[in-house]
Amino acid sequence: MAKFTEDQLTSWTKPPSDSEQTKLENSERMVRDAINSDEKLKKKSTETFGQGSYANNTNVRLNSDIDINVRYTGGFYFNLPANKTREDFGLNNPTSYSFSEFKDDVENALVNKFGRSEVVRNDKCITIKENSYRIETDVVPTWNYRRYSSDGNFVLGAKFFSDKGIGVVNYPKQHIENGINKNNDASRRFKRLTRLHRKLRYKMRDDGIAVSDNITSFLIECLVWNVPNSKINNYYSWTERLKQSIIHIYEQTKEQETCDEWGEVSELLYLWRGNRKWSRTDVNEYMVQLWNYMEY
Repeated sequence: MAKFTEDQLTSWTKPPSDSEQTKLENSERMVRDAINSDEKLKKKSTETFGQGSYANNTNVRLNSDIDINVRYTGGFYFNLPANKTREDFGLNNPTSYSFSEFKDDVENALVNKFGRSEVVRNDKCITIKENSYRIETDVVPTWNYRRYSSDGNFVLGAKFFSDKGIGVVNYPKQHIENGINKNNDASRRFKRLTRLHRKLRYKMRDDGIAVSDNITSFLIECLVWNVPNSKINNYYSWTERLKQSIIHIYEQTKEQETCDEWGEVSELLYLWRGNRKWSRTDVNEYMVQLWNYMEY
């Protein structure tokens, strides 16, 4: 007999409560107000938008947080094909404004809005502490990033540098769009299944199980992204959908060859390649932990 009832699993597929959602929306609005009202930043070209589990609508009840991307659009970083140069695409007019200046300006705008004691600068983001009105909020200053192809077209993403100097590229808007499309194709069950997987990770940790820190919320969403829609649509209970998703991820991550092409939800970055926090074996071992925890 499985560890949890169908009713319990169903409840964990649900999004945050209305009161939690209100706090999340308050956080996003207040960050946008801080940026738009800042004397220095309102003269710059920027856009502010939600990303991560909040924007993707995959956050879980009682474990909600919010990530806000504040992106500078007055300049951009870029990546060129091996056979092309800056001159080929006319990229010879660098801006004098730097990423580090932009991050400092965003931090100052948040301090002016919320107070120094409420704002903490971290390596990769700037955190606004939670209170009775808002959820803890991670603000990520980024720049536009263009990944060029040989014909001169480019995919637009975001790039930032940690305070330690490590560059990070991601594609948050493509992630959001692809998640919406898969959710529609999977009878609105992709995001519910993602929430369920995330909730179970929290519960495992609460129950004293040593889940690796490499198993992040972002990774979990990407793993569910790589579960075929048939595994989600062709079963009629959350007990069975969850079971089939664990089986699929476990079987496919036994060997590198069977999951080598797996991508992030954006489908613009491979899941295992590059300097990743997690590995295929981390995932395979976690699926065994989860299976045993569920007492299947």
